[in-house]
Amino acid sequence: MSETSKSVPKIQRIVAILWPSFVVSGIATILFFTLFDPVEIIACIGGSDISRMGYYSIGFFMFWLLTSLNSVLTCYFLKPCSK
Repeated sequence: MSETSKSVPKIQRIVAILWPSFVVSGIATILFFTLFDPVEIIACIGGSDISRMGYYSIGFFMFWLLTSLNSVLTCYFLKPCSK
């Protein structure tokens, strides 16, 4: 591990990944569901009896998962390569 990684507490590194991805996923959820109604999308593909709020929640957590993975990969690729 590099000297910078050792000096930063683990909880701070975790929050540095989860907080920005939380904010971006909230914005993405708002923009996506402003354009698309989840009930109409699911009706087209034959969905289940989940409420509109349930679809919003599922969408938010899917966006959060994707943006968290993006943040994790960014942190991973910032590490210096060993020669």
